[in-house]
Amino acid sequence: MAAQGYESGRLDLPFVGPATFAKAPVVTDWDRLDADVAVLGAPFDMGTQYRSGARMGPRGIRQASTLFTFGHAGAYDHEDDVTYLPRERVQLVDAGDVDIVHTDSVTSLANVEDGVRALLNRGALPVVLGGDHAVTAPAIAAFSEHGPIHVVQFDAHLDFVDERMGVRFGHGNCMRRAAEMDHVAGLTQLGIRGVSSTAKDGYDAARAMGSSILSVRHVRDLGTDAVLARIPEGARYYVTIDVDGFDPSIAPGTGTPSHGGFTYYEVLELLQGLAGRGEIVGLDLVEVAPPYDPGEVTQILAAQLLLSTLGFVLHAREGAPAPPPE
Repeated sequence: MAAQGYESGRLDLPFVGPATFAKAPVVTDWDRLDADVAVLGAPFDMGTQYRSGARMGPRGIRQASTLFTFGHAGAYDHEDDVTYLPRERVQLVDAGDVDIVHTDSVTSLANVEDGVRALLNRGALPVVLGGDHAVTAPAIAAFSEHGPIHVVQFDAHLDFVDERMGVRFGHGNCMRRAAEMDHVAGLTQLGIRGVSSTAKDGYDAARAMGSSILSVRHVRDLGTDAVLARIPEGARYYVTIDVDGFDPSIAPGTGTPSHGGFTYYEVLELLQGLAGRGEIVGLDLVEVAPPYDPGEVTQILAAQLLLSTLGFVLHAREGAPAPPPE
C-alpha cells in the first residue's frame, strides 16, 4: 500500500537505503555511462599541509545530499519560479570513487585525471567531490581535449605555490599547475584573504599568468554583477570550490579554516550568474573534512550548494538556443 500523499512507490526517507549522491543510481562502469551529470569521488588527502581528513569528504557530502532528495521530483524555487533538477529530464548518476593508492600520490592523482577524462568522453558534466585541493589539478588536466576553459576558484588561499621542498602537486600548488596548462585560458580567484599559504611572488606570478584575484571584501565592495563582469562572457568555465572559501562559522569542517569568508548566498548568487554568463563544463568541491564538524553542517552546505548549482547549470542549458545544423 502506498504511503499517504504518494501515488505509488516507497517513501524513501533520507536515512533509508544507500547514501549515493542525491540518491542517484550508481554507475561505476564508466565506459557505459549515459548521463547529463556524473558525480565522482576523489577521497584523497595526501596533499594536505596541516590537518588531514578530507579523504572522508565524498562520503560526508553524499550522506548530506540525501537530505535534499526527499518528497518531490525536483526542487521548486519560488523566487525564480523554476523547478530545478526535474527527474524526468535530468539524468544524474553517482560514478563512485577513483581508486586511491595509500602513500602513492602520483598514481592516485593520475587516477583522478583518468576518471574525469572517462566521464567527459561519455558526454557527462563531471562533478568531483574532494578530497583535498590537490585533486583539482588532474581534474582540470582531463579537459585537455575539451578546452579552452576559464577556471573560477572560490577559496581562502591562492594555491599558487610553484614548488616547496620538491613538492609540486600538493593542495597549495593546484592553481599554479592549472595555469600552466595550455587549455586553461585564464583564472578568476575569489575569496582570497588574510594570512595565506602563497607568498607575494606567487601573487605576482598568478597575475602575470592571467589571473584576476579578488578578496571577500573586494567581492562585497564590487557586488555580484560587477564581479561577474570581470569574468569572460560566453566562455566555458571550470569551477573549483574550496569549502574554506566560506566563513568557518558556517563551514567549520575543513583542514585549513580562515575567518572572514563568504556567506552561502554570496557564492550561490555568483554561481547562478556564472551559469547564465557562459557554460559551466566542470565542477569540484574540495576540502570538506567531516571529522572536524560533528554537526555535519559543512557537508550539508556542500551538498546544498552543489545541487543548487547543478540546477542552475542544467536550466541554463535547457534555455540555450539549439546549435545550428551542420
